[in-house]
Amino acid sequence: MQPLEPAVRLRLVQWRTALFALPLVLLWSGSTIEGRAEGYPDRTIKIVVPFPAGGPTDVAARLIAQSLSPRLGHNVIVENQSGAGGRIGAKAVATAAPDGYTLLLGGSNVNAISGAIYKNLGFEPIKSFAPVAMIYTDSLALALSPSVPADSCEALVKYARNHPGKLKYGAPPGIYTQFAGEFFKTRTSTDIQFVPYKGGAPALTDALGGHIDMIFNNRSTVLPHFKERKLKPIAVTSQGRWPELPETPTFQELGISGFPTEVIFGLLAPAGTPVAIVARLNSAVNDGLKSAEVRASLDGLGVEARMGTPEAFAAMLDEQARQWKAVIDEIGVKAE
Repeated sequence: MQPLEPAVRLRLVQWRTALFALPLVLLWSGSTIEGRAEGYPDRTIKIVVPFPAGGPTDVAARLIAQSLSPRLGHNVIVENQSGAGGRIGAKAVATAAPDGYTLLLGGSNVNAISGAIYKNLGFEPIKSFAPVAMIYTDSLALALSPSVPADSCEALVKYARNHPGKLKYGAPPGIYTQFAGEFFKTRTSTDIQFVPYKGGAPALTDALGGHIDMIFNNRSTVLPHFKERKLKPIAVTSQGRWPELPETPTFQELGISGFPTEVIFGLLAPAGTPVAIVARLNSAVNDGLKSAEVRASLDGLGVEARMGTPEAFAAMLDEQARQWKAVIDEIGVKAE
């Protein structure tokens, strides 16, 4: 047998060294991740809400933060980073260290919808995050100003067709309340003007004041105004009628199908967050949602608490992304 060339002998030595070192590297990496999980948390955790303070998403985040603090043994705070339909706050979390200390209160809008509209976000709405836990679901209603001479969807469509361009609806651009309005226009062949707003609150204020004629908004937002008869409920996107509004039909009942029936909200961490940390957070969230006090508080907001695994949350986000992409493709909305 001929002796090996020096270069070949060198490569063999390098391979043997690498193979010998690999188990040590894997052992070190595993112990480091496990150690981080076992010691987690050891400082304050921040939940980024990508919308202004005071809205239902913000209130729900503060309820969850208050619930998590005693269960995790450290403070959990809420920080509002609003703007661009939630994309500013989402990017801040997507680019944060994947250590479990910076979380996003996200869901349908910033994770399932934005990817179908915007191509250069600086992050991937789905892939840049590790879903942690569902928190709640909500649904939408079509609400009319009392000044509009219609009390049903049929009457509204007839009036809109007889007065093309006269009616106006408002919403922040690029989120599901705008897309619901555009989808309604497409399916009913009506010409209704879109008025963009910086947030849902000013759109609601103008609807209450009669400055615009209609809005799509969350159950948690519009339900109190329906009860006070300051807005008229026309239809809801949920699978079944709202218990508080048994006379108001669903869009499916009206033959206007294709609306995603709910919008979902939950906690997400940056992609790459250790699985053990995600599991720790998921357990703490679900434990809090079992609390009668937390559930009652969420019920008071008009939303439905929803518990589940990170995998179930991920699957729901994927399904929401598929559903909303179909809506956006049909209405032909493009980012400006």
